[in-house]
Amino acid sequence: MTGAVAAASYLARRAAQKERVRILYRRALKDTLNWAVHRHIFYSDADALREKFDANKHVEDVETIDRMIADAEAAYDKWRHPDPYIVPWAPGGSKFNRNPVPPSGIEIIYNYGKEDND
Repeated sequence: MTGAVAAASYLARRAAQKERVRILYRRALKDTLNWAVHRHIFYSDADALREKFDANKHVEDVETIDRMIADAEAAYDKWRHPDPYIVPWAPGGSKFNRNPVPPSGIEIIYNYGKEDND
């Protein structure tokens, strides 16, 4: 029974590590867009980032993987862009909540100009 528990524990830990690596890669790739001015620069930077991740995908020791993930997350936090691009209508963007919410009691009709043919 303990062998099955150990195997399940190992598989759960490896799944958590894979998820952390996936999240780190996506965050780093999105942050690469903040540093690149043009797409052709981004593509070469994205290829270099992928090569860094692929260089270590053969590692199997869970302690080594945990240490490598922690080092990579620390490096990402150190080198991420200080002023990232934010989509204008997203929270923190220049157009977010630009128009105030109408006061209660005012009804907004979105189908103006259309006749009701019932």
